[in-house]
Amino acid sequence: MPPRPGAAAPAGTGRRALLRTLRPQRAALATGTALNLVGGGLALLQPLAAKWLVDGLAQGRSTAGPLALLGVLVLCGALVVGVGYYVLERGAEAVLCGTRQRLTDRLLRLRVPEWERHEPGDLIARATSDTTLLRQIAVEGTVAAVTGTVITFATLVLMGLLDLVLLGVTLLVISLVGLAVGAVAPRIGRATRRTQEAVGALGSGLERALGAFRTVKAAGTEQQESHRLHAVAERARRTGVSAAVWQSTAATASALAVQLSFLVVLGVGGARVASGAVSVATLVAFLLYLFSLAPRVGQLAEAVGQFQMGSAAAARIHEVEAMATEAVDARPGAAVPPGAGAGPATVAFDRVCFAYRDGGAAAHHHVSFTVPAGGTTAFVGPSGAGKTTVFSLIERFHDPDSGQVLVDGVDVRHWRLARLRTAIGYVEQDSPVLAGTLRDNLVYGVPCPTDAQVDDVVRRTRLDALVQRLPHGLDTPVGHRGGRLSGGERQRVAIARALLRRPRLLLLDEATSQLDAANEAALRDAVAEAARTTTVLVVAHRLSTVAAADRIVVMEEGRVRAVGTHPELLAGDALYRRLAATQFLTREGSRPPAAPGR
Repeated sequence: MPPRPGAAAPAGTGRRALLRTLRPQRAALATGTALNLVGGGLALLQPLAAKWLVDGLAQGRSTAGPLALLGVLVLCGALVVGVGYYVLERGAEAVLCGTRQRLTDRLLRLRVPEWERHEPGDLIARATSDTTLLRQIAVEGTVAAVTGTVITFATLVLMGLLDLVLLGVTLLVISLVGLAVGAVAPRIGRATRRTQEAVGALGSGLERALGAFRTVKAAGTEQQESHRLHAVAERARRTGVSAAVWQSTAATASALAVQLSFLVVLGVGGARVASGAVSVATLVAFLLYLFSLAPRVGQLAEAVGQFQMGSAAAARIHEVEAMATEAVDARPGAAVPPGAGAGPATVAFDRVCFAYRDGGAAAHHHVSFTVPAGGTTAFVGPSGAGKTTVFSLIERFHDPDSGQVLVDGVDVRHWRLARLRTAIGYVEQDSPVLAGTLRDNLVYGVPCPTDAQVDDVVRRTRLDALVQRLPHGLDTPVGHRGGRLSGGERQRVAIARALLRRPRLLLLDEATSQLDAANEAALRDAVAEAARTTTVLVVAHRLSTVAAADRIVVMEEGRVRAVGTHPELLAGDALYRRLAATQFLTREGSRPPAAPGR
């Protein structure tokens, strides 16, 4: 199981996750690193060429050869390094793209309970800002860690060949830097992880406010929401500053080491030149190597910080990759429903028990009922009775804790998930509409619909007047979450989309709650027509919808209380009678007739 949000990942998790993330592009990263090593090697030859030039000047020899060699080394070194960085940049972009594709695919396939445990904004941050950090690591971190290490070692070897005493002085100072950087590196990783978590919280807060934009406006709570987001942004700033403090500490230590090394080498080297132990050309070459070593030391110190940041980001990405996803295929040895794919489906619940959370209150207690193929079955009951849970279990958004949910006589857990959901048309309670055109929403998830089919379902759901009113008809954008449509229009779009799928099982969860009487009557007729070839299950509170059902399932506190027709339940069930008297709306606006007690 992944660690809970905000918890520190186990030691080594981030490093392993980072290496796994970079592995698919190891060839490109290795090639770019190798080219940078070659460029660094050419740069290492430049001080030797400069020594040859200084010796030639001191001895009165021609300097044309050393100058030409130095020019070739500089030009070739720059060219090779440039090509190397291009290769690394391409590899880094591939790492970024591959990781984002893998994450988005994973996020869309999360099991519903897993998704419900996380804030959407934080999951989005992991696929955006966290992956951006990986790109930085893939380029700068890889070059610094590998190239910096190799070139630094080679530089130290060449400096040792020039003068061991000066090398010893240099190593003494540099070792102090290594100790300082090693001490602050874990702090950089922890601070970076807290920063990324704060960025995720900021995304979640912003998504929360923008997702209920009209509610925020109507309540006049813009300032309140702004203060909430400011507080999260401030937390991100503080954690970012903390990470910056430790990074700057490492950078300052490396810069100080270089300056101290230069001063010490200059003083000791000057004394050795004065004593005749080394020549001026040797001191010049050693100082040039020291100058080239300076950025390498800083690069290594920076690489340690980048590696810690990349490890923190990779650990958060790894948590997403460890989240439970839906199984695409059925369980091994699953049965194939006889006649599946043709005609209306049957549905049965057999002693189903289910709770949304471990140890939480049960939403279903030994729920059992049978729905034959075809016709309309309505589910009624007080709020929290478990009606919507019936649909969630049929769709396999959740699995029962015990008992069976059967479609066509086969446990839904033994169906191929794609095949099961293809057979179902589901209209959710809030009738979500996606950004895009009206046509995009109508044909969403419908394979190869014809224009005639689209026009027919538009007419049946009374969307034709809306289509005529829109400036570009079906090709008019509906805005974020269908914001340019009314609540009733969004419901009709959702119903039209479900009908266009021609499902074997149609689930309607309060699908007409925002419709006026005329539109509700038209859609009720459309659903009744569909019920001749489709099994329709509907959750509703309107008597006009419920009374027309072929059978009604009354639920209370997660149990099936009664099953029957409207007249049977009015006569035989007190809860149904009370619901009919207090909650259902009649066409005439009158109360349903009284019936004797149960």
